[in-house]
Amino acid sequence: MSAQTTPRLIRGRILTFLENPSQESAASAYHFYEDGALLIANGKIADVGDFSDVQARASVNLGAEVAVVDHRPHLIMPGFIDTHLHFPQTQAIASYGAQLLEWLNTYVFVEEQKFESAAHADFIAGRFLDELIRNGTTTAVAYCSVHKQSAQSMFAAARQRNMLMVGGKVMMDRNAPEALRDTPQSGYDDSKALIEAWHKPDQRNYYAISPRFAITSTPEQLEMSKALVQEFPDCYVQTHLSENRDEIAFATSLYPAAKYYIDIYAHYELLTPKTILGHCIHMCDREVSLMAERGAVAAFCPTSNLFLGSGLFDHDRFAKLGARISVATDVGGGSSFSMLETMSEAYKIMALQGQKLSPLQSYYMLTLGNARALGLQDKIGSLHVGADADIVVLDARAKPAMDLRMDVAATLEDELFILQTMGDDRCVSEVYIAGKAMKSAL
Repeated sequence: MSAQTTPRLIRGRILTFLENPSQESAASAYHFYEDGALLIANGKIADVGDFSDVQARASVNLGAEVAVVDHRPHLIMPGFIDTHLHFPQTQAIASYGAQLLEWLNTYVFVEEQKFESAAHADFIAGRFLDELIRNGTTTAVAYCSVHKQSAQSMFAAARQRNMLMVGGKVMMDRNAPEALRDTPQSGYDDSKALIEAWHKPDQRNYYAISPRFAITSTPEQLEMSKALVQEFPDCYVQTHLSENRDEIAFATSLYPAAKYYIDIYAHYELLTPKTILGHCIHMCDREVSLMAERGAVAAFCPTSNLFLGSGLFDHDRFAKLGARISVATDVGGGSSFSMLETMSEAYKIMALQGQKLSPLQSYYMLTLGNARALGLQDKIGSLHVGADADIVVLDARAKPAMDLRMDVAATLEDELFILQTMGDDRCVSEVYIAGKAMKSAL
């Protein structure tokens, strides 16, 4: 699917971030245009500012009136970014009554075996991406199944929608059903073939080398993962770390030379600025400091950590120690595709630890913060000239209870917090991907 090419103006109340509001004064951390406009051309943002100014410049520069899509009084923001979720678990979401390792064996590994079928992988890939769009997410970092076909299906579906997606087939050669195990060599070969076929940044596809976690990879497979990282340094790396105490005990028993779980990944040189580590809950200061030193990113997965009873991510400790943080749904351990609902749970997890998460910081994390975590801030995560036109339109009055609450909202921060606390996919009025309206077409 090609990007939108005919220039047009998207009008509404525009919010975009410049910096992290927790590190800068709020006034200098973002731009807000009460009556703003984005000029969209060839799938990118060509101008942004007050509506009257952008319209006037467009008329002069283009020599004609430009069509206007008016979303007032809704908020217009960069599309949401999700840094950790599992595409093959789309139908495993809401599976009852287990913590991590039991949950994987009882539900997830059963579900993921279905992705040997190309027809099934194609079907779920389309539904998965449409559900992201429905919830305002325009970019995600996804685990596929062990099957090469699953990654092919996801990337093909993403290319059809022109979505910027990061993903990769998981590598796992032990402690899983035989039907879900590869070998160190086949995992390497399949991953390399997928990288060569699908790692195409100019086509908005990015590959992530994906050893699932230390429990399901032998030392030989982690050596092969290391080889892939060295051979393809522009690819991402994704794996899991310290989600659950039983997981930590099992992983360190398999790698007895490692004092801490993170030492396993450090030994195989898998900690890089392009590494995304899911969860990172039960970690000491030394481990967090090592992440900060290597530039690896923690993916904070609030709904999943609560649903599986895994624990509480210590956001402020990571920030204090200089570690990079992103936020993610972790579907299907996560209980919602909605990044709004994800941030609602993030607020509660932080509150339980005496920490504050302001509305402005929440939306920074969903947009520019997650883009920076991926090193893609020049392309996505903000509404600056030259950025890809990935946009979400939010309606804070989409539900009756929200409409009533909005009657007494006094500030932009009030509106943002209402959306975060009470919102879901019904609040996503429209989604643009590379300038093309997508949600209304579902």
